[in-house]
Amino acid sequence: MIFFLIVITVLTLVNLYIFYRTRNLFPVEQPLRWGFILLFWMVALGYMAGRILERTGAGGVAQVVIKAGSLWLGAMVYLTLLFLLVDLLRGVSHIFGMKGFFSFPWASEKGRWITAGVYGMTALILLAGFFNARNPKVVRQPVVLDKVVPGGTYKALLVSDIHLGITIANGRLGKLVELMNRQEADVILMAGDIFDEELGPVIKNNLGDLLKNLRAKEGVYAILGNHEFYGNAAEAAQYLRDHRITVLRDSAVTLPSGVVLAGREELTGERMNQKKRKSMGELLSGSDTARPVIVMDHQPYHLAEVARNPVDLQVSGHTHHGQLWPFNFITKAIFEISTGYGKIGKTHFYVSPGVGTWGPPIRTSSRSEVIVLEITGK
Repeated sequence: MIFFLIVITVLTLVNLYIFYRTRNLFPVEQPLRWGFILLFWMVALGYMAGRILERTGAGGVAQVVIKAGSLWLGAMVYLTLLFLLVDLLRGVSHIFGMKGFFSFPWASEKGRWITAGVYGMTALILLAGFFNARNPKVVRQPVVLDKVVPGGTYKALLVSDIHLGITIANGRLGKLVELMNRQEADVILMAGDIFDEELGPVIKNNLGDLLKNLRAKEGVYAILGNHEFYGNAAEAAQYLRDHRITVLRDSAVTLPSGVVLAGREELTGERMNQKKRKSMGELLSGSDTARPVIVMDHQPYHLAEVARNPVDLQVSGHTHHGQLWPFNFITKAIFEISTGYGKIGKTHFYVSPGVGTWGPPIRTSSRSEVIVLEITGK
């Protein structure tokens, strides 16, 4: 509840700042001006309102409101940064008595043009970010183990953070499934946040029929992410199982090739269920760790601890690498690896920035990725 109140407070203050910098563009005539003010706040608060509507079952209305509100979340970041930059330059001009381009009041004609320019620049940033999000690239990452790898080369395809729901549905999922199947992987690994909280839109759009089309020689395996727990983790896991995807919840399997694959329970489950997940030792206790060992863990925390265990490769997601610049600097400060490949000791790590988006359908700190891990050994 406290976290929710903090989020509401921050969003309200940020939107108030944007509103006061935007209002000089609104018509002077009444009641047209009030109409623009009402529209501004409807869009500004749309994402939160849409999420509330979604839980009440008002699916059609919620879908429209969430899509508009999610775009505004992205716009909000860059409108705030650009307006702050202009205000900083105005402040410097005022303090030093400089007469120049940034010596103007916001209510002036010049101020209105600069406000319009800020919105124009934001629109261009969002357009580029929309392209990054909608067009995933295929990343091929070699991983060389100190063990014998079955067949000489083992191809594991990794995706994470698809966030299927209202904003990411049939069209994008269909293209993603085709792209993944073209890689002809030995195994497909889905590293959590497959769904965006509520399963309602997923069931309504029958996205499971598309998920059933995923193909890999040794099958499709998934773990749960924090967003599955924000909805209903048990229902999410069952939905995946019902559509030919094996869900690993603190469990390990040995694939036909001999590769050991383990999936850790999501850390959010620990906090919500007050039940500790298995240690890495417990998770692998019944497996032959002389064979290649791959672990899926949604959040890439405590990597040095993982490396002290007989794990050859861990794959994760969760970070989105910030999704929007400059939030990638925050994820880089929080996580040992915010995105991409890394190695600690003999353990290889790959953190996917995700193939979907949360909130705004925009990516400005990274591009959506499908990762093909080309695993070789001795």
